[in-house]
Amino acid sequence: MAPTRSRLDAELVRRRLARSRGQAAELIAAGRVSVNGMPAGKAATVVDRDAPVVVRPDDDGEPEWASRGAKKLLGALDAFTGVDPAGLRCLDAGASTGGFTDVLLTRGAREVVAADVGYGQLVWRLQSDERVHVHDRTNVRALEPDAIGGPVDLTVADLSFISLRTVLPALTACTAPGGDLLPMVKPQFEVGKQRLGSGGVVRSPELRTETLREVAATAVDLGLVVLDATASPLPGPSGNVEYFLHLHRPGAGGATTAPDLEPLLTGAVAGGPA
Repeated sequence: MAPTRSRLDAELVRRRLARSRGQAAELIAAGRVSVNGMPAGKAATVVDRDAPVVVRPDDDGEPEWASRGAKKLLGALDAFTGVDPAGLRCLDAGASTGGFTDVLLTRGAREVVAADVGYGQLVWRLQSDERVHVHDRTNVRALEPDAIGGPVDLTVADLSFISLRTVLPALTACTAPGGDLLPMVKPQFEVGKQRLGSGGVVRSPELRTETLREVAATAVDLGLVVLDATASPLPGPSGNVEYFLHLHRPGAGGATTAPDLEPLLTGAVAGGPA
């Protein structure tokens, strides 16, 4: 007997209202999904398979990006000085449906390597773009420069269910000396399950700052320069506040990280959502 109820994110995919459960979660978090005429709040909500489900078009006058995540990277590029993808060869680690890849191309990237552990998630218009090189079923933690045609000029990363600290060594190796990295720091995947609040949300500003401090320390240990930090303009699907770091891999004789990062990191947390 066929099931009569399912999770809302799975139901959106079944009805072809979303390309993946990840995109479905983004649509729900953006407030664009209603069930039985009422706004839906959680991807895990169980709904009847014959319930009226509506996805409201994105009517904010902005381009229809490959995913909601595009607006996160746009916020980081606007916040950080000296980062311009134009003409660069880039790596999008954790590409998923392609929100970050979309932004990089729109900002003039010469080439984007889109790597993800999943398969077939990247939207077709990006898969078919000759500037995009798709690396599906790729464990980014084990990624090596030779696998992507050599180091890139700019690396961006939106990774879930893994600590960024375990992935930074590979991302650093895949970024050429003189290049930049804009990884998104997600406290919910850094603090450990025992320190998560209800609903899997990290609500403590002190804990968020601690997370940034630990990721920044890992970056410094890898020889990276921590230039800046900022809160993402949009929260994660569950409401978690997320952050971007602007990291630089110096060339020979390049600059080193300023000794006191604390004001930079605490400022990013204080200046972001509560």
